[in-house]
Amino acid sequence: MSRARSSASSTPAPVQRGRGRDRHGRGIRSSATGPYLPPLQTRIDTFDMTVASTVDYLRSVWPDQLSDVTFEVAAGPASVLPGIGVERWGVNAAERRVVFYRLPIQRLTRLHRNDDLHRRMVIESCVFRAIAELLGKDPWDLAPDRFRHF
Repeated sequence: MSRARSSASSTPAPVQRGRGRDRHGRGIRSSATGPYLPPLQTRIDTFDMTVASTVDYLRSVWPDQLSDVTFEVAAGPASVLPGIGVERWGVNAAERRVVFYRLPIQRLTRLHRNDDLHRRMVIESCVFRAIAELLGKDPWDLAPDRFRHF
């Protein structure tokens, strides 16, 4: 038995997309954090803020040497250096540019205590060492007053 073809006038209207999000009359889904909580802070945001605050501090201590330096954050280096491994940062003194590689700093560093304070200290130490490499100084000489209480 052959099926009758439907005519163009009897085709159903297209279904409105997104209507399945209000199932059972409970309303539209809310955000994961809720309406009264701040948005979640990601590891990328924390890394960027830590690098930016450390660079701002060092620019206030060394304004003449760091005024024209460009600081960037990248996910990772393009290649692995044979015999050295994965770089945590790259310094280009000719272009006055420092690039921090987020994934190697965050994931390849072995911490004795994995908490927010120690992760921040690792990021800050990488920033200090990269800028010391650019300026040709020891990292401890960049901010001698900052560590006086230790």
